[in-house]
Amino acid sequence: MSSSAERVQNYSTETSTVPFLKKEKKAVTIFGLPLIWFFVMTGLTLVSMYTGNLPGGMLGSLLVMMVLGELFGWIGDNTPVLKTYLGGGAILAIFGAAYMVYAGFIPDSTVTMINGFMKDGGFLNFYIAALITGSILGMNKKILIKVGLKYFLPIFGAVIGAMAVAGLFGALVGFSLTDAVLVITMPIMGGGMGAGAVPMSQIYSELMGNDPSYYISMLVPALALGNVFAIILASMLNILGKKVPSLTGNGQLLKGFEYKEEKSTFDIQKMGIGLMAAIIFFTVGTLLASFIPLHAYALMIIIVAIAKIADVIPRSILDGANQWYKFVAKNWTLALLFGIGIAYTDLNTVLQALTLQYIITVLGVVIGAVIGAGLLGKLVGFYPIESAITAGLCMANMGGTGDVAVLSSSKRMELMPFAQISSRLGGAIILLLAGLIIPLLI
Repeated sequence: MSSSAERVQNYSTETSTVPFLKKEKKAVTIFGLPLIWFFVMTGLTLVSMYTGNLPGGMLGSLLVMMVLGELFGWIGDNTPVLKTYLGGGAILAIFGAAYMVYAGFIPDSTVTMINGFMKDGGFLNFYIAALITGSILGMNKKILIKVGLKYFLPIFGAVIGAMAVAGLFGALVGFSLTDAVLVITMPIMGGGMGAGAVPMSQIYSELMGNDPSYYISMLVPALALGNVFAIILASMLNILGKKVPSLTGNGQLLKGFEYKEEKSTFDIQKMGIGLMAAIIFFTVGTLLASFIPLHAYALMIIIVAIAKIADVIPRSILDGANQWYKFVAKNWTLALLFGIGIAYTDLNTVLQALTLQYIITVLGVVIGAVIGAGLLGKLVGFYPIESAITAGLCMANMGGTGDVAVLSSSKRMELMPFAQISSRLGGAIILLLAGLIIPLLI
């Protein structure tokens, strides 16, 4: 039998080593699944896809988008340079998908199916409707009131900054002011394809002649390349915020007003209510857009914000919309980004634009937007980084698709309502400016 002293010594030795014995490496997971199970699911998905046995429509599309989106997202978020400077999983999910289409790695039937799901099936609208409704209804009412018209000052700052810096960079590399502003700056700041480049080509055609398709071929490369830089700079602004905390509200736009989200009990039925609320608000926005000359997203934002400020929405809907938004953002963001890469990103267009002069001028647009929005945002009491991301980069990306990528890259998805204000109402402002500026420059 051991002595008391030996027992004490043994006990001390055992207890001192217990913490070390308990230290285990955290298991590596993708989408919350052990690697083996995730790769089994990935293998089954790929076999089904390459043998032409994927389920049709939403089932097959969502399966491919979730599995490959999560895979690319995990790789991007764990690859040092890509993770730190190039947007990590967000940008890899988009351009990984675009490259797979470009290289022919995804069967045409699957590409067609996902295109249909994203566009005709309305998955992008479905996702953004959830984010807009949930993020606004889950927001503190005082924030909406306090922000108000202040937000338009950094938007104008972004436009002015983009034109000024692009004009300067363009002049340095041999572009005329007309090319730098009309061909490059305006489409980048114009709210994406549907709400920006397409109607802008009509304006250009009416005021300068030529067919609208001629201008589309000029505008799209600027739009695509500007979107890439916006995603990259969003990631860099996130890094800057970590290094200089005084510049950021970590997802809070308004300075001196920190919002702590109220906790609500998770409820599956409430999520169903939130789903219905998101669809109803989007439907009302679409209905109003049929006779009010604004995009459905813009009208939806206005309606949801008014309903929130007026305190007419029952608590069950507020909680449900917020919970549904969190579910959608947590589970489908990378799937959506992968779908964006397939349905909305043409690598041929991006590659054709990659001349040094063009790249420098496009970079000037995005940098100018960041500087202008950040400075004027600070002037009205916003955090410069959040202002630069929402009023700057979300003006300089590809609209709704770009908003998701930029906010995902900057780790600030809660800023979606302000991003949509920039993309939709800001885009409408750009179309108006295009009609005013073109006669002055031609």
